[in-house]
Parts: sequence; structure tokens; C-alpha cells
Amino acid sequence: MTELQLADRRFTIERATASDVPGLVALLADDSIGAARESPDLAPYLTAFREIDADPHQYLAAVRDESGDLVAMLQLTVIPGLARAGAKRLQIEAFRVSSSTRGTGLGTALMEWAAAHGAARGATLAQLTSDKQRVDAHRFYERLGYAASHEGFKRPLG
Repeated sequence: MTELQLADRRFTIERATASDVPGLVALLADDSIGAARESPDLAPYLTAFREIDADPHQYLAAVRDESGDLVAMLQLTVIPGLARAGAKRLQIEAFRVSSSTRGTGLGTALMEWAAAHGAARGATLAQLTSDKQRVDAHRFYERLGYAASHEGFKRPLG
């Protein structure tokens, strides 16, 4: 467990457990894009959680405030690769901060913590994707030094 002290607020970061899944899904669905994409059926999320939890390259973080409420999440994956002279990459996914906690500095602190997490595991590059509709998120990532250096492509399978 890691503690973050931000002004008069205290947050804890810990590995998510299966009991966190309903709250994590609620965070994923807490905006117009997520509300249209996520499902009320927890079964597929619990299946995914078990797979993530069993993979040593994955860290699904549950972030709680001083009251113990789940207020943020992110999934970190360290990916070994051949490109860039065999560099490992830190993939940041499912980064969400509850609407009630935005503006506290937690998002910035979590992204700094994520970078340190990846570097401690040998990653030399952090990467993430963001839906093109998330303009505010793009400004946030750019402020933290992330560059929109690549065009991403996605294709549904099945």
C-alpha cells in the first residue's frame, strides 16, 4: 500500500481485490463514454479481474480517500518488447478519477506514481491511449509531458 498526501487530503493506493470490482466498474461508467460502453453485468469484469490479478506484469490499482471510499483506479502493464533496443514499456489503462475528486491533484500524483512504478520494474517508456472525445484528458496528459506522437487504430474482433 502506498499513501499520497495532497494538501489536506490523504489517499491510499493498493492492489485491487475482487471485492473492489463493482466500484471499479462504477468508475469506468462515470462519464458519457463509459456509461454507454460498460455493462451492469459484473460477471465479465470478475473474469477479467481474475486474469489480471494472476498476471505478474499487471497491477490494477484501487485508490481510496481518507474515508475508505474508492475514488480512482488505473491498470498498469509492464510490456517487454524488442523495439527500442529491447525496451520495456509501461502501458497505462483504465485511468479514472471520480468526478467528486477531480481537481484535488490526485490525477497528477497518480500519474507520477505510475511512472515510478513502471521505472522500478525496468520500463523506459510510458504509453497510454485516450478516446478522441476526451479533450480535457488530452490536455491533462499533455501537461504531464505525454505527446500525441502516434495515431492509434482499433478493430473489434468477433
